[in-house]
Parts: sequence; structure tokens; C-alpha cells
Amino acid sequence: MARERLNIGTYGEVGYLGAPNGRVVARTRYRDWDGRSRLVQATASTRKQAERALKAKLAARSLLQPAESVLSPASPFPDLVAYWLEDLELEGRVTKRTLQLYERDMHRLVLPAFAGLTLREIGVARCDQFLKQLAKQSYSRARHARVVLRLALGLAVRHEVLPRNPMDHVARLHRPASTPSALTPTEVNAVRAATTYWEAGRSSSGPRPDGQLGAIVEVMLGTSARIGEVLAIRRCDVDVTSATPSIRIAGTIVSQRGESALRQDHPKTAKSRRTVAIPSFTAEAVRRRLARLEDSSPDALLFCTRKGTPVTTNNVRRQLRQVLDLAGITGVTPHMFRRTVATAINEHGGVELAAELLGHTDPRITIQHYIRRSEMVNPATAEMLDRVFAREE
Repeated sequence: MARERLNIGTYGEVGYLGAPNGRVVARTRYRDWDGRSRLVQATASTRKQAERALKAKLAARSLLQPAESVLSPASPFPDLVAYWLEDLELEGRVTKRTLQLYERDMHRLVLPAFAGLTLREIGVARCDQFLKQLAKQSYSRARHARVVLRLALGLAVRHEVLPRNPMDHVARLHRPASTPSALTPTEVNAVRAATTYWEAGRSSSGPRPDGQLGAIVEVMLGTSARIGEVLAIRRCDVDVTSATPSIRIAGTIVSQRGESALRQDHPKTAKSRRTVAIPSFTAEAVRRRLARLEDSSPDALLFCTRKGTPVTTNNVRRQLRQVLDLAGITGVTPHMFRRTVATAINEHGGVELAAELLGHTDPRITIQHYIRRSEMVNPATAEMLDRVFAREE
């Protein structure tokens, strides 16, 4: 064998020694993947057999080294995307729904700008400029693009294709200033009236009402739960017979592309599991709904299709939008009820209680995204100033 430079995973010059009974020992120094050089040897009847046995031992040791990546700095960016998506699926750490969203964001937002580039051509400046241009169109789109681009390039770094992740050094995205919107009590009652009018069959528009939409609205108002969490409530999650009626939020409805909607056995996050004491108007709506349920099993969904299958969140959104359009009410989404509840609880009980009700571990999330800021300063300040700066007679 020829001498080879002792880089990691290579061997040096092979030497031969005599052994008892006329056998031959072939040996060489091999630098393992822990960086240490070790003596490896093999014994056989002839020199050639000993050399082949030594090669087999070296080949076996090389199996311990990290697998070579199919990518290189010269690989096109779409090759990394395909490899990254396949790696996510094999890893199994994200849900199918999340994987679909990642794939959608990558193909819609990132690939149009990066499809013609090789990995070595993707640097900090290019990523930074891309995100800034996208942020001019939509902060949300730029934020989604940043997530998937960072994850894909992070895989290239872990596989030693790129020396660093360019996304680690791009400028921060600045969220446009906005105030969370919420409904006033008057607007809530207008939504209730429109829904009642529609469910009474007084509107000829759309399919025949099944009586669920009004109850869904009352449960959202009484629990602050997300629409998917409301639709995942089962008979066993409801207690309307005790002195303090309650609902346990323990799942959500998810819709996979090309598949029927199904119930996921945890809410948006595992920490969002909670039991919520419900107000009387929600308890009454739930009692009426339970009375109409044909399925008496504990796992029966409180809200379901006529076949007993889960109702999709998109169907509820579309139905609510159609009903309120008839009443001339626009801009109301299921998530607005969650912000409405958070705003009301904050005003009467404080932000800590509002965060607890929403299932947030950090009240700052509640303040930033869910509570409508009141422009009215506490009138107590006027009384204090009167006492301090009252005009002398």
C-alpha cells in the first residue's frame, strides 16, 4: 500500500512482520474519527491475505465516521430544501400540519428568490436583503420565510456543508405597531343577535342551520379557547352539573392536506391544557347542545357534523363570516372572541388572570397580542390632583 497522509479517517504506510507458524502480520497507523492515531493490524497466511484482512478492518472502522452528506457548497438550494424536508419527516419531531406549513412557506416565499443559487452563494447580505424586501410587503410573510430559511440553512451547517448559518447575523424584523382589536359588549350582543336570527331560519341564505354556531360563540366567549380547541371539546370534558360548571380544554382539531379533520389529543401547546370555570350563559348553551347530541359516549364531540365527525375550523370561520355579513358586521373572526375575553378579564381582574385564562405562561404575550389598550386613564388621577392642587379661597 502507498503511504497516505494521516488525516482523520486515513492510514499510514503498511508494515509487515513475521508471526509464529510462518504467518504474516500487516499493520498500519490509522487516525480514527476521535482524532487519535491507533495501530491496526491483521494476521494471515500470506502477505496478500494479511493485506486484504487489514483493508477489511480499516473499512469496518470507517463505518464509525459520520456519513458523508449528499450536499456540498456547490449544491443548488432546491436540493437542500428537498433534503431538509425529508430530514424533518424522518426525524418525526414536528406534526404533519407543521411540516406542511413549512413546505408551503418554503415554496411560496423562499424558493422563488433562491431557486437559482448554490449554497455557497447564500450569504448574510443576500438573506438580509431578501427579508427586508419581503417585510415591505408583509411582516407576517417575512417572519415565516425567516423561520424556514433559518432551519434549512441550519441543517447545512450541522452537516458541515456551510461553515455558518447566514441567518444568525441578519437584521431583526420590526413588527409594525398595532393594537389588538376586541369587541365591545354592545358588539358582542349584535353578533349574538345576528347568529340567533340566522339559526331561527329567518335568512334564506346558505345551508340549513344545525344550531351549533350560536353555542360555539357562547363557548368561545366563556372559555377564551381557540376555535380548534372549542371544536375538540368532548362530552367527557364538560361538567355542567356541579356547583361550578367547567370545561376542560384538552385537544384541538387539525386538518391535514388531503385528509379528513381529526382531533389532536392536546391543544396548541401541551401547557395549554386547562380546566376553565364557565359563566352561566356558556353553561346554558352547553346544556342545550348536550341535549341534542345523539352519541352518548364520553368521547363524543360536543360539536360535530351530522355524521359525528369533527367540524373543521375553516367551516366555522366561513359560516360565521356569512352570517355576520348578512347583519352588516365585518371584521369579526373566531380569534377576536379570544382577544375580547382577554380584554374584559384584564379590565376587571388584571393581566395575570387574563394570561392564566388564555393558557399563556408569559403575561407579556397576553399584553402584546390579546388585550385592547384603553386610552382612558384611571379617573382617580383627577381626584388626586384636586386634593393636591385645589385653588385656595
